[in-house]
Amino acid sequence: MNLAIISDVHGNLEALHAVLADAADQGIEQIYCLGDIVGYGPDPGRCLDVVMDLDVAILGNHDQGVLFPPEGFSSGAERAIFWTRDRLNSDADETRRIARWNFLCGLPRQVHVDHLYTFVHGSARNPLTEYVFPEDIHNPGKLDRIFGLIQQYCFQGHTHVPGIFTEAGNFGRPSDFGYEYTLGREKLMINVGSVGQPRDGDHDASYVVLKEGRVRFRRVPYPYQQTMEKIFAIPELDRFLGERLAEGR
Repeated sequence: MNLAIISDVHGNLEALHAVLADAADQGIEQIYCLGDIVGYGPDPGRCLDVVMDLDVAILGNHDQGVLFPPEGFSSGAERAIFWTRDRLNSDADETRRIARWNFLCGLPRQVHVDHLYTFVHGSARNPLTEYVFPEDIHNPGKLDRIFGLIQQYCFQGHTHVPGIFTEAGNFGRPSDFGYEYTLGREKLMINVGSVGQPRDGDHDASYVVLKEGRVRFRRVPYPYQQTMEKIFAIPELDRFLGERLAEGR
């Protein structure tokens, strides 16, 4: 496979464009998106337009929150979801408006490829909402139950923290293994990080490339200040949603 895997765009058009340009420079043949195309960010409609043209896209919890009454979100995230819904509904172009909603409604919760690769937003146990954090290595029961549902390799997002969980119960950040990991016989959970809102202390957009049995983590700079200013200009979006972009948190 020669595949780029992105996740958690969160309405950040500047980061999405930067990542797709970087993927093109890598000679990528296909691009999968693991959900949360919208939520938090200022350009939900335009991000949907871009992701619609990718090879595969999966439903994220913020995408579902726009479709149905949101549950389990912070107050700021919930306000952003309501604003996103209103923004998508207010588009004057009826054809585009319907196409975006139809696309969101048709997103699957998970995708399997070649009986080896599973693609989800959250986890193999709960594809939409379960978080698998680095500190879960101290909860072996949780990891054992999730790994029991994985055929071989599971790619996921949701936490916005890139890295690899091994079936042996370890977690490695990309810097721990030189940003490249060779796939072997051990089952893995591979978090691709976030395009539009990284939370690992690095404001550069994150995604992975899967090629020739290796996973390569990519960090891509983008003009996050532009995204921040767009958020600050929208009263319905908390200022914190912009401020956090500069710090990667």
